[in-house]
Amino acid sequence: LVVLFRLLFGSVFVDFLGVGVVVASLGWWLANKRLRYSQGIHSVEQEVEWLYAFDVHCNSFFPLFLVLYVVQFFLLPFLMSPSFIATIVGNSLYALAFAYYHYVTFLGYSALPFLQNTVLFLYPIAAIAVAYVISLLFNFNMTLFV
Repeated sequence: LVVLFRLLFGSVFVDFLGVGVVVASLGWWLANKRLRYSQGIHSVEQEVEWLYAFDVHCNSFFPLFLVLYVVQFFLLPFLMSPSFIATIVGNSLYALAFAYYHYVTFLGYSALPFLQNTVLFLYPIAAIAVAYVISLLFNFNMTLFV
């Protein structure tokens, strides 16, 4: 029972809320300070609200949750094996989940007409791809360490 409570606490308060507050705050700051542009002299000054940034995180986190918590749970007996195929499948799940997180974040911010260069939210996908290739070269199975 204690293990279940610790897992639930870590999943909800650390992974979802804790990381979500940090990521939403970074996205909010980046959108308001670096990506916002004035639409003209006769328009109202607009900015991204923090709750919108947190909502973007919530929408982005749900597919990540499905892949890394639900799908991975059912594949754990296979993913915990020391084979290279398990490393490929496990690391592909992580790469797919995090890349999709950044893609949905990009979609959330690009929906706002007063932001420019929102493609900036897609740049971490390149780092995810590089980390994915490096992890496969060294046979580093993320499932065993996370």
